Amino acid sequence: METLMIAIGLALLGSIIFTLIGLISGSDETAVLVPATLIVVLLGAPPEGVFAFFMAAVLSKHLTHAIPTALMGVPGDTTATPMLEHADFMRRIGLPHIALRKMISGGIIGAFIALPVALLFAVFLSQFGEFFQENAGIIFTLAAVLIGYFSKGRWASIILIVPLALVIQGLNLVSTTILETSLSISFFLGIAIGPMLTDILLALSRSARPMITRHEKNEYKLAPEKKSWSGYFPNPFKVLTKKQTSAVAGTSFLSSLTFALSPVGMTALMGELVGSRVKGQYKKSTTSLSTMNGVTESTYIAETIIPLVAFGIPLSPVAIGPAQALFNAPPVFTTEPVNNLHTMMEPFEFLIFGLIGIVIAAIIAYPFSMNFARKATVLVLKHINQEAIIGMFIGIVALLAFYEGGIVGITVTFAMAMVGGILNRFLGVGVGVQFMVFYGSSWIVGTLLGM
Repeated sequence: METLMIAIGLALLGSIIFTLIGLISGSDETAVLVPATLIVVLLGAPPEGVFAFFMAAVLSKHLTHAIPTALMGVPGDTTATPMLEHADFMRRIGLPHIALRKMISGGIIGAFIALPVALLFAVFLSQFGEFFQENAGIIFTLAAVLIGYFSKGRWASIILIVPLALVIQGLNLVSTTILETSLSISFFLGIAIGPMLTDILLALSRSARPMITRHEKNEYKLAPEKKSWSGYFPNPFKVLTKKQTSAVAGTSFLSSLTFALSPVGMTALMGELVGSRVKGQYKKSTTSLSTMNGVTESTYIAETIIPLVAFGIPLSPVAIGPAQALFNAPPVFTTEPVNNLHTMMEPFEFLIFGLIGIVIAAIIAYPFSMNFARKATVLVLKHINQEAIIGMFIGIVALLAFYEGGIVGITVTFAMAMVGGILNRFLGVGVGVQFMVFYGSSWIVGTLLGM
């Protein structure tokens, strides 16, 4: 009973925090979810509570990220980017509030479909878990090549895999020599905040500052709110048409069976696949938006649960990014050997505590987004400074790095952030590639280079 109450409390906390964070445009999932989840883990929360917190945070973040996307035309985070075209059309015809309601309703349906489907598929795949654990090094390396090939940088990403592995192992050797123990948290925190830190460094550089300087303020025109339902909690099945509900259900089911594909890619693919079959721009846009946000939820849930339950090692873009702390948060969770939620929880516990997380997120984030989207957006635009939020998360990262390795941990974190952020910003070497190289670096250096 104590574990249950802690899980409910953490799910409430995660839902409230990330409902608010989702309102802030451009808040990267990895940069905000990794440090927040790490804090929960390192404070000694039970595994069930950690999982409920993460599930509530993910759903809440991806429900409210629809608000800046639909109302302002600014992506709430990376996965919202494919929705901009259809959201822009809805704003041009004066119906952004309709777009928002369709997106949020699709997201809530997609989440409840994804949890059981992904869990069943993970249980099936778990019979291959031992093979994946024994060959983790080469699997991570091959995954880095695959993800790199489909990233913006493509050939640059692939060519830089071995040099980046050397950099990581070099930093690891120096830190291990000083501390007499290896660092892990500091490395993946550095990778997570790399893009944010790079923007700060560009702003501090006289020669690079013109790249990010803006000379005009952004202007946003927000449509008035109009409720089409009675009461506080709307019914998502009444917000969507029957055809839209079917489209959300079908695409969410299919995307719940994938765990190695990019969530952004899946969101764009499923949205366009459904939209191409709908006539009329209004119906096409509303159907695509509801489908895309449903797929956003289903891919994040599936790409967390499937590797976690089946293998215990992060083998998906979400697992190596936002869900990183569920797999590897030394000394509590580790991947070598596998000692994390994979070994600490049974499949039915993933179902129960995952359900707790998404139910609480649905109760908090869904009606809030449907009823107060415009007021919340105005509040954020007028009073919340995005740079302050970025600074806050970098401060949290510094705190966690100090917890792991003192000044050495902070130095390693920011050295990794500087290298990874510049590679990401200027050469298109994605965060996913960098995480895979981090996990495969010891195998790359030891096997390919014989060191």
